[in-house]
Amino acid sequence: MEKKANFLLDNKTEKCLTNRLRSAGCVFAEDEIRLLISEAKTPEDLKKMVEMRADGLPLEYVIGCTKFCGLRIEVDRGVFVPRKRTEFLVQQAETLSRSGDIVVDLCCGSGAVGIALAAALGQVELYSVDIDPVAVHCAGRNVTDFGGHVFEGDLYKSLPHSLKGHVNILVANVPYVPTWAIQFLPQEARLHEPKLALDGGENGLDIQRRVADEAFLWLAPGGHLLVETSEMQAHQTFEIFAGAGLTTSVARDEELDATVVIGSNSGF
Repeated sequence: MEKKANFLLDNKTEKCLTNRLRSAGCVFAEDEIRLLISEAKTPEDLKKMVEMRADGLPLEYVIGCTKFCGLRIEVDRGVFVPRKRTEFLVQQAETLSRSGDIVVDLCCGSGAVGIALAAALGQVELYSVDIDPVAVHCAGRNVTDFGGHVFEGDLYKSLPHSLKGHVNILVANVPYVPTWAIQFLPQEARLHEPKLALDGGENGLDIQRRVADEAFLWLAPGGHLLVETSEMQAHQTFEIFAGAGLTTSVARDEELDATVVIGSNSGF
């Protein structure tokens, strides 16, 4: 994501700005300042960005983008920032996909999961959905580059009915933080990301359950539903999927601390 700077900055000024970030608690101040330098258009712009970051605004909101699966993803303020661990969700979906598949990305946020899968496969028919109009606006800019379509609505409600029974890959990085646990999230997420994108209900499973309950109506024979969840919730998510009639398995990546539950429509 880092690109060539738009201007030259002397070492003294760079060190001063780095110290400003470090004193504000930015652990990776040197890396962040290099990224800010590469994204700023002028020295004045850079100083404003440094102050926003020092005031606690997430880096992704300061520069307006993030890197995900090697792609530059635009991220507007108030849109959920895609996490590194979610790349495991994309990897798992990719192993079950092929070029030309119909892919639906529910709770798409910035659209990162769907477009990363589209980029990996080369050609898919992509439909991305989010209930938040701010996310839909942001995803529209990202998804359009891959020929995808973005809809505003509650899960499946805004999807074209013609997709019923024809979706090959259904990915859903739904909110799965229990309501009571939101207060314990890192400050950047808790204060700046939309609660709508974090809150999964009393036990964190409300949205997963709704996605699984209707999955059979939308999946093609041999199609797959994949959701990210926590390691602690994986057994419950497994039971939800199995109860919805899906052939279910769990994939885990310890290094990324990522857990994905996969449900397949085994009917042919």
